[in-house]
Amino acid sequence: MSRILTQEGIKKLEDELDDRKGRIRQEISQAIKEAKEQGDLSENAEYSEAKHQQNENETRILELEAMLKGAVIAEPAKGSSLVQIGSNVVIDCAGKEMKFVIVGTNEVDPAQGKISGESPIGKALMGKSKGEGVEIDIPAGKMKCTVVSIG
Repeated sequence: MSRILTQEGIKKLEDELDDRKGRIRQEISQAIKEAKEQGDLSENAEYSEAKHQQNENETRILELEAMLKGAVIAEPAKGSSLVQIGSNVVIDCAGKEMKFVIVGTNEVDPAQGKISGESPIGKALMGKSKGEGVEIDIPAGKMKCTVVSIG
């Protein structure tokens, strides 16, 4: 299954993968070695915890490799004036401006204004052009907004 990611999202996953394969594996390996030196492994909490961390790390490495293998880089079409994955969008909702970056589902970070193209706001904005009105589904009903700019 392919995942749509921005170039920044790909880089972030690659950096995490490198960190997990390098530094984190070494730290866990060292913790296992030190725990083994303590003797009886059957009642060694440090050994059990280190093995648990090793399992979690290796599972995450496999997940990252699978995500990267099936990743499709979203590059906004040159000259396109429509909202798409990778677009920086400013909308006006009842006089309040909001800025978003439309990203793939693995890159979502609402605190940074990064929203998925599959989120309610993202779905409403996808394919819209500057000046176009949008209705966004929110828990209280529908919110009417206008696309101010697309970058």
